[in-house]
Amino acid sequence: MIEVSLLGPPRVQRAGRRVGFDTRKAVALLAHLALADRPRPRDALADLLWPDTDIEHARGALRRTLSTLRTAIGPECLETTRDHVHLIKNQGLYVDVDRFRDLVTEGDLETAVGLFRGEFLEGFGLRDAPGFEEWARNQADTLRRELTGALARLAAGLEADGNYSAALVHVRRWLSLDPLHEPAHRALVRLYALSGDRAAALVQYRQCVRTLSRELGVSPLPETTELYEAVNTGTLIASPPTAETVETPAQETQTPFVGRNDDIRAVRAVYDTIDHDGRLVVVEGEAGIGKTRLVEELVLDLRKNGAAVLAGRAYEDEAALAYAPLVDALRARLREDARWVDDVPQQTIAEVSRLLPEIADIRPEPQAEGPGAEARFLAAVWDTLAAAVSGPVPGVIHLDNAQWLDEASLVLLRYGLRRLVGRPLLITLTSRTPADHPFGSVVAEGGGVVHRLGRLDLEAIGELLATARPSMDHELSLRLYDETEGVPLLVVEYLNALTTGADESWPVPTGVNDLLRARLARVSDTGRQVLAAAAVLGRSFDVDTVRAVGGRTDEETVASLEELVRRGLIREGALDYDFVHDQLRRLVSDDTSLARRRLLHARAAHAVHAPAAVVAHHLQLAGQDQEAAQAYAAAADQARKVYANAEALDHLHAALALGHDSPSTLHASIGDLETLAGDYAAAVRSYELAAADAATANLPGIEHRLGRLRHRRGEWALAEAHFRAALDTLPPDQPAEHARVTADLSLTRHDAGDTAGATELARQALAFAAESGDRRALGQAHNMLGMLATAGGRIDDAFQHLRTGRDLAEQIGDLPGRVAALNNLALAHRAHGELEPALELATIALALCTEEGDRHREAALHNNLADLHHALGHPDETMRHLKSAVAIFAEVGAPHGTNIDAADEPRPEVWKLVRW
Repeated sequence: MIEVSLLGPPRVQRAGRRVGFDTRKAVALLAHLALADRPRPRDALADLLWPDTDIEHARGALRRTLSTLRTAIGPECLETTRDHVHLIKNQGLYVDVDRFRDLVTEGDLETAVGLFRGEFLEGFGLRDAPGFEEWARNQADTLRRELTGALARLAAGLEADGNYSAALVHVRRWLSLDPLHEPAHRALVRLYALSGDRAAALVQYRQCVRTLSRELGVSPLPETTELYEAVNTGTLIASPPTAETVETPAQETQTPFVGRNDDIRAVRAVYDTIDHDGRLVVVEGEAGIGKTRLVEELVLDLRKNGAAVLAGRAYEDEAALAYAPLVDALRARLREDARWVDDVPQQTIAEVSRLLPEIADIRPEPQAEGPGAEARFLAAVWDTLAAAVSGPVPGVIHLDNAQWLDEASLVLLRYGLRRLVGRPLLITLTSRTPADHPFGSVVAEGGGVVHRLGRLDLEAIGELLATARPSMDHELSLRLYDETEGVPLLVVEYLNALTTGADESWPVPTGVNDLLRARLARVSDTGRQVLAAAAVLGRSFDVDTVRAVGGRTDEETVASLEELVRRGLIREGALDYDFVHDQLRRLVSDDTSLARRRLLHARAAHAVHAPAAVVAHHLQLAGQDQEAAQAYAAAADQARKVYANAEALDHLHAALALGHDSPSTLHASIGDLETLAGDYAAAVRSYELAAADAATANLPGIEHRLGRLRHRRGEWALAEAHFRAALDTLPPDQPAEHARVTADLSLTRHDAGDTAGATELARQALAFAAESGDRRALGQAHNMLGMLATAGGRIDDAFQHLRTGRDLAEQIGDLPGRVAALNNLALAHRAHGELEPALELATIALALCTEEGDRHREAALHNNLADLHHALGHPDETMRHLKSAVAIFAEVGAPHGTNIDAADEPRPEVWKLVRW
């Protein structure tokens, strides 16, 4: 018999004797397999337990760990294939978690709770496997809730039998597991009173009041207060405990869809024209005009006809969260139906797993960073979105509230709209007007159909009143039209107010907020608390998250959500819930006290399984500035990994504003991003601020950055000063860094007209690089020597050095190095009169530079290509590249922002960049 005990510190016994393991990973693997309901893929297990190891070594470690496990528990308990691993559960294998659940199902609650000797895997963890740690936490939370449910049922049964002392033991344990559980507090108060200990009952009530106030910012529910008053006045009567109930309001059905037949036909007509290529349609209008409802009705109809739908929504508070609406849409589509993923190439899945790890059930081989990385990423995400809606009829990708899309999503949208050829799908976007947002330019480039919604007319309001409220006087339609001016949101809220308490003499609140508050006033106390937790989350939410944030029990949370759906305040989707409109969300948040909002945001920061930017937002609103600053810095790193540089910049500024403890590091990172964007004046300020706060060991790197930036601006003397400052402060045991700085100094001397000095410095750089063996430094030195050879007319030497530099850059995935070498090779070919090879090389360099996001060098490559096309007699291509160069040079050369001083005036040298 093999006994696997996971409740409490993990323990394994074989034939009554303790089994030891020589690695903690074997224990973790056994625990994971013991709770798995199906065979687990080998690659998924390797990724779970060895996430920082390359896939081949992780697979090898898994094989060794399986061997250890097989020896410990016996080969008959493990079934392994080439791809999967399965723990065979039979009469000879006992797992305490399975036994606990079986006993609860059988109703033997006393034995079940006695079996629960501690937290799941108590005291056990794997620091180097965060995925396993998260899985273990989730399992522990689930089992803890199952235990509290069993304890509550057991205590209720004992109380009903009059065995108050035994019931007290179990309720105390119940409350120790979840101190915020108000029903547990009530049960303890009641049992103390029934046991004759009135003083303990009153003390327990006050403890309940303190806990709820401190942790959730709420008062006890009326039933808890009523119990306290009964105990205090001596009027409590022993009676069997009853199940917690929530008032069941009348069902509020969805408002009929009227007055939009022409609009929906117009949008449907765009879909019906789809044959081979995709189409874009934008539904725009003022707030509350019915944009979302119109597209929902369209999508509902298309789903009935077999269309696959991918739907996401942008939120105002998440405008700095890269790709958030698209990640939500893909996650929902996966949960709905994941079979389409089988048709997506594994390498594509590997790229998309950067955004959505759960899309990869196994761990595919990642492609190296470097040349083409961003293009591969964008292509993979777009291909995956298209695959998610593929099918026998054109699918739909819908994004609601597009005016709040983040910059990264806009980049991807622009990328996708240029690639609708051969993709039979419809992209629908809703957007609020008026909107000053880059979204408009994306739509203009995409060439889609823009359909603007108007307000409802008198006839439509009359039809709505007759359909939704046939018992009302139809003469009210004219008054309703006058009051609402045909805005559908106001019309619906007035109808709700008239239906629930107001008579037709019109004593209803005026203004949408008053109308909404009238609806909220009818919600139960628990429902209001759950609604406040949902409003703090700021987006769609699931049951587990809103329960964790609100602090209410599973039963209370589910009952409250059902009430809120019935009252028409939130809507239930296939996988989550959301407010019926953003105005209601804002109102609930505004009406929640600041102290309670802070408490809820603090809970949300720990409850949400979301990117660091979301956690940072909640921590900031909770008033935990230091923790928020660290989270924003982590969010910036996450954003840069998916090429969302604008969002990364926002996160870094937020971290600085909140008092991050490493401001120098953040300023330097901000300077890097501003340099890529061509905002040189801002980058200089950021690097100078970084230098002011930098530790001595970090100063050479910042001086180097400043030198390269001054060089870009054509400020040769300042650039040389910074490079020499970097060299003076670099330790002698860092030859690779010496090589890089010296190579950059060589380029500055060359551009300043000192060819002899530049050549000597380039040779020194090569010597430093050779000493270090650093291929990046070697590539840069060869690139510099190649440029100098081209300038001196030594073309053969130039080709040799530049090809060596290019090859080194390719080997290590150095995208900037490869762009530089390709550009300089193109210039060498041009100098040799070989225009066609030069054109091919420069074109490749431009594509790679665009992926890197370096605007200044992108402009220089456009300029070089314009010269090549002109020399080859291609006037149209010449003008196209020249216009692009001029536009980007103007953007780069001019200061960003509104405060312009003389030092920030555009510099002619910025426009003269040719080689680097």
